[in-house]
Amino acid sequence: MFVISLFESSIDTFYFRLIIYIGINIILASSLNLINGFTGQFSLGHAGFMAIGGYLSLALSTYFAPFFQRTFGTEAFGSSVTFIFLLLSAGFGAAIAGFIVGVPSLRLKGDYLAITTLGFGEIIRVIIQGLDVVGASQGFSRVYVYSSGLKSPQLIEGLNESFAVYNVPKYTNFFWTFSVVIFIVYFIHSLINSTYGRGFLAVKDDEVAAESMGINTTKFKVIAFVTGAFFAGVAGSLYGHFNTSLIPEEFNFLKSVEIVVMVIIGGMGSITGSIIAAIILTLLPELLRGVQEYRMILYALVLIIMMLTRPQGLFGLKLKLRKAKKI
Repeated sequence: MFVISLFESSIDTFYFRLIIYIGINIILASSLNLINGFTGQFSLGHAGFMAIGGYLSLALSTYFAPFFQRTFGTEAFGSSVTFIFLLLSAGFGAAIAGFIVGVPSLRLKGDYLAITTLGFGEIIRVIIQGLDVVGASQGFSRVYVYSSGLKSPQLIEGLNESFAVYNVPKYTNFFWTFSVVIFIVYFIHSLINSTYGRGFLAVKDDEVAAESMGINTTKFKVIAFVTGAFFAGVAGSLYGHFNTSLIPEEFNFLKSVEIVVMVIIGGMGSITGSIIAAIILTLLPELLRGVQEYRMILYALVLIIMMLTRPQGLFGLKLKLRKAKKI
């Protein structure tokens, strides 16, 4: 990773952006896989947690920039410490939201849970659209129309309208993105294969039987939900500090569906499958860009064929065989 980071400036901007997006999508797919794949829930609001993490991180890095500069300094080490703080803040902010949503809603099952989480994701997006402090519907970016009475870091006068300039730092690079990817994949793999992690699989296999054995199924579902939300918030922070801007429409219903599709195609409960599916579904729209007018049709067709020929996902069958051998 250090070697590639040294050559970031020589990599074509388009390809480098794809590489970063692949890393962020791996984080999103892996974190949702913990909820949908390993615990057997069906969340459709993952983009909402990503939005919370992204907006919180950009707001902190912008409005409290002088504090971070005085506390940690402006050198490489200080910037690294600042970004770690922002990543953790984004994760904890999303985790708190996940706990607030998870405790009442995870007593529901199936379609009811999906509708509840979908509604939460849309509520978050609508709330963000109404917050002037983060740019409202125009988005939180380096420049947006400043219409409220709030103080901003800097104002450009002499224009027809006043603009707030937010110097969002571009912290995200290859090293940070894939360091987080490695950590999250390792964490989820270790958690699921631990003695404690068997509780998540028990909830997925047979919730009634798990409860009869004394397992607090609601507790395990909430833990999975909060953990997945934490990682989605971290992904939002990486995304925001790479693009140095965020728009509410980037976190709509279709974004949540895109993440769910990655999990389903990769195979429910397969970490390897989620990684490969995230790579494929990040590259596929770009590979089809040459046939712009038919791109979305071909994209949907590939997904349909995939679901008809391998409904268990790319690695779903392998996972089932492995379980059967253990039995």
